[in-house]
Amino acid sequence: MEAIQTVEEFNKIIESEEPVIVKFFADWCPDCKRMDMFIGEVQEEFKNYQWYEVNSDEVTGLAEQYEVMGIPSVLIFQNGEKLAHQHSAYTKSPESVTEFLHQQLG
Repeated sequence: MEAIQTVEEFNKIIESEEPVIVKFFADWCPDCKRMDMFIGEVQEEFKNYQWYEVNSDEVTGLAEQYEVMGIPSVLIFQNGEKLAHQHSAYTKSPESVTEFLHQQLG
């Protein structure tokens, strides 16, 4: 998963014509660390998509702009638009994240 370091980089990435998956997280977040333990297998299942992550403490303003109220959150973007958003309460298992991605990406 590639880390996004700046708002400019984020804006360029989400302009993709193909859907991109972006995980919002923070270093202090225990649920984020739990997600890190299983997200690799989810990425493997959806390896035909580009995956990115944003540390919401380091790249400020994006979480607010895209209504990320809890972390970790998984968002899907395409052509500069937010297509889907799985809030933190629903990102606690590989099954819930996989189900969300299947619903949104087919």
